[in-house]
Amino acid sequence: MNCFYCKGDMTEGFTNYTAELEGGRIVVVRNVPCMKCSQCGETVIDGAAAIQLEEIIKKCSDIMTEVAVINYSNSAA
Repeated sequence: MNCFYCKGDMTEGFTNYTAELEGGRIVVVRNVPCMKCSQCGETVIDGAAAIQLEEIIKKCSDIMTEVAVINYSNSAA
């Protein structure tokens, strides 16, 4: 797979994903599997990981007050 931006090589890796919710609340999900460009660092998250991210963020939004840092691998179903 080639990078959409610079056409560099994409390799499997991990990234951190940050979401800002209503009221200024922030969720950081660490170690999310992705494809990462070896040249420019651009990341692409596949559909299954994106669905899991949505579930993690929904769970956090229901119970958190300000900031949550979650490890993706500990939250995966």
